[in-house]
Amino acid sequence: MKFIQSITLKLVPAVLLISLFSCKEEVTVVSKEEDKTASEQGAHPNLILTAQGVKDIRAQLGNIPIFDATLKAVQEEVDAEIFLGIDTPIPEDYSGGYTHVRHKSNMIILQKAGVLYQILDDEKYAKYVKDMLMQYEAMYKTLPLHPKTRSYARGKLFWQCLNDANWLVYVSQAYDCVYNYLSEEERNKLETNLFKPFADHISVDSPQFYQRVHNHSTWGNAAVGMIGLVMNDQELIDRALYGIKDLKLDTKEKDDDGGFLNKDGKAGFLANIEEPFSPDGYYNEGPYYQRYAMYPFLIFAEGLHNVKPELKIFEYKEGVLLKSINALLNLSDADGDFFPLNDGQKGMSYYNDALVTATDISYYFGTQDPGLLSIAEKQNKVLLDDSGLAVALGIKNGLAKPFDKKSINLSDGPEGTQGGVGILRNEDIELVFKYAAQGSSHGHYDKLSYSLYENGEEVIQDYGLARFVNIEQKGGGNYLKENKTWAKQTIAHNTVTQNEMSHFNGKYEIGSQNHSVLHYFSSENDNVQAASAKEVNAYPGTEMLRTMAIIKDPDFEKPYVLDIMKVVSNKANQYDFPYYFLGQVLNTNFEYKVPETLKALGSKNGYQHLYVEGTAKSETENTKFSWLNKGKFYTLTTITGNTDELLFTRIGANDPEFNLRREAALMLRRKNTQNTLFVSAIEAHGSYSPVTESAVNSNSAITALKVVLDTEDYTAIAITNVNGTTKLFITANTNAGKEAKHNLKINNKDYEWSGPYCFK
Repeated sequence: MKFIQSITLKLVPAVLLISLFSCKEEVTVVSKEEDKTASEQGAHPNLILTAQGVKDIRAQLGNIPIFDATLKAVQEEVDAEIFLGIDTPIPEDYSGGYTHVRHKSNMIILQKAGVLYQILDDEKYAKYVKDMLMQYEAMYKTLPLHPKTRSYARGKLFWQCLNDANWLVYVSQAYDCVYNYLSEEERNKLETNLFKPFADHISVDSPQFYQRVHNHSTWGNAAVGMIGLVMNDQELIDRALYGIKDLKLDTKEKDDDGGFLNKDGKAGFLANIEEPFSPDGYYNEGPYYQRYAMYPFLIFAEGLHNVKPELKIFEYKEGVLLKSINALLNLSDADGDFFPLNDGQKGMSYYNDALVTATDISYYFGTQDPGLLSIAEKQNKVLLDDSGLAVALGIKNGLAKPFDKKSINLSDGPEGTQGGVGILRNEDIELVFKYAAQGSSHGHYDKLSYSLYENGEEVIQDYGLARFVNIEQKGGGNYLKENKTWAKQTIAHNTVTQNEMSHFNGKYEIGSQNHSVLHYFSSENDNVQAASAKEVNAYPGTEMLRTMAIIKDPDFEKPYVLDIMKVVSNKANQYDFPYYFLGQVLNTNFEYKVPETLKALGSKNGYQHLYVEGTAKSETENTKFSWLNKGKFYTLTTITGNTDELLFTRIGANDPEFNLRREAALMLRRKNTQNTLFVSAIEAHGSYSPVTESAVNSNSAITALKVVLDTEDYTAIAITNVNGTTKLFITANTNAGKEAKHNLKINNKDYEWSGPYCFK
């Protein structure tokens, strides 16, 4: 390892800067739809950064602040790497180990160095790319499979083919940028000994990785296709778009990540657009993996658009790739962090480089939505290509407007018929209601679950995944066994678990065949945002209908959540209903016992990972529980019976390696019950300042929550506040159409309304 105390960085050459800064601002950028001559003639670069784009960028340099700042930062980064020298070590490690990190860093620096060569016209960057590629060529000719054997599909540079595909996606862009710098002999050498064998290994040699519909395969398809576009190799391009033809393979599960070979023959880039995306742009694996997959989806699509415009890739499936970016941005909280649906690492946000790519490409190839410019401003960097230039100019010209997030319902499934995700937003309160399909291999068994946020802070949390990504000390940075034994299990989520069994018995082959069904979604009323969905397959013989609403009422400081879970079964069961709150317990209206010795709640299906920290019997018709989190107060009010049990639990049992976060829940347990109704309200209220040491409005505003009607067709809940005012929320359990008319008598009072619910 080399260490340096200081580096004098060589920035943009002065002569070039003088000529660039002297350019007039009114230089016209050639439209993406114009001047295809260079592309048609096969000139380079033409993959992502185009020859015309280079001219436009050079003409504007010095006048586009966000682009100029990005260019400077990239130049400093690459110059520092050039100073340190090239290192292409023999692969040895899992994720997080030195060789893994080094090769990952190399691919990114190669891509950036290629771009710098084009924009700055400085040969040192082209030479650096050439020298490193030649080192890889010399190595790859005799490189065996990676020595780590954990993956279902081993790479050569990395422990899994997925990372090899990552490498080729980036390096193909670098190769395009230096293509004309290299001699024909050098290009033949690289293509014969490195690029073609590399593409073959991650595709024909690894069909269990390549030949399926999955985010892994998307990376593989993009890698093969992008290097095929640069090399003008139609065989590779076709393999990328349509998969490997006439391939007969075993279709049993092979992947510790859960992937299958595609049984119906669907494979390739186009199939990976068709299958995982709904018409609304929701990606069935969830936002964390949508973020990961968006880079290969969009960067390969951009390459196809530039080199093969006749494919009209951005129009494929009604333009779903561009729609998906809007969906993904809406799947983030007020701080830009993605909701951790399914396998998702918390803290992943639209500040990730993949979302810089998504934002810029969406703006350039889409409708020039000014809201995207505000996201780009927050990201504070752009792509160093044609799309990044367009974004930079849009920001410079003052076109940016806030990206407006409202309540939105995103359907799931290729036809939009496999459930979905509803996001309810009312002022600072966000509720994420999941009634989607299984979510491929990264799906969790959590039908009709939810999580709750206030101004970007989790209030009722979804655990996310059990993994420390790229931290070698924790399982080589890979998924931990607790992801299956805890994070995927139903009891780890805010939904009903029946008889201590996970939905679909925790079996992928069953869960993947089923999905919940939307009952209604209503966001037209500014005061009531509501969503309702039904699940009938998670437990045979049991139907669950959950209706959730965020209600803004002038008698309350902030909007509150009303949650109604109606369970109808053909037999008596035990139901567990947890609330995974974050923060410090403040107060309860029930007495609880704390055990002297902590024991696990159960032995399997996630229960083995829950310590029981307190037990109680419900004592009133309304159980109340308050907590404090990050200076804000919250209160849960739930309707309970005198046989209900209350359990304080904490994650961490049977976890000797401390792989799980030690977080708490209050669980409502209802035994020996056939049909039942779980009704709760969650209030956000008040604040606490540690500076002034003052608590404001720390008490709940709800004095009573009561079921006044529950039939097959209707459920009505009365909410009484501290002022003595009672409001009624009535939800239609059967006929919930927007035009449906209802007339109902409750306590000798008539209620008449149209639509799925009534609140008055």
